[in-house]
Amino acid sequence: MSWYCDVAPGHPFHGPYHDTEYGVPASDETVLFERLCLEIFQAGLSWLLVLKKREALNAAFAGFNVDRVAAFDAEDRARLLADSGIIRNRLKIDAVIENARRVQALRESHGGFAAWIDAHHPRDLDAWIKLFRKSFKFTGPEVVNEFLMSLGYLPGAHREDCPAYSRILAMNPAWARRL
Repeated sequence: MSWYCDVAPGHPFHGPYHDTEYGVPASDETVLFERLCLEIFQAGLSWLLVLKKREALNAAFAGFNVDRVAAFDAEDRARLLADSGIIRNRLKIDAVIENARRVQALRESHGGFAAWIDAHHPRDLDAWIKLFRKSFKFTGPEVVNEFLMSLGYLPGAHREDCPAYSRILAMNPAWARRL
């Protein structure tokens, strides 16, 4: 098995993400939405490319503020498709905009994105994939797996001997069962 823990140390892009974000629990809607969107943009591409374009993606998508992205219109879509600093895939861009609207709907049905995830936890990967495909756009197996692993809902983000694993456990020992 290949581990991100083996690739990331000392790398200018992978290192900081691995050490401070990957596998770290989050409940902030903007963080969750950004993480989902980054995984969507990564589909079929390298994670390094996404990390390199992360700043431009944040700027182009209003800091991944759900309400602002949900309000994007045809003019915004055209702007995004013309932005050479981001990943310009029409299907992915459309999915991000539509998924912002779906996250807004989760506020009404579940109290928010984090509450929706928690309401369905625990599940195995196949059940998560079915749920995400029903609830969001452009959420195939790899997107769902990496999104949930990046938040500690599925195991495998870090080996037990990885320093990041120890830091995450120190933040909240109850998360040990999720890592």
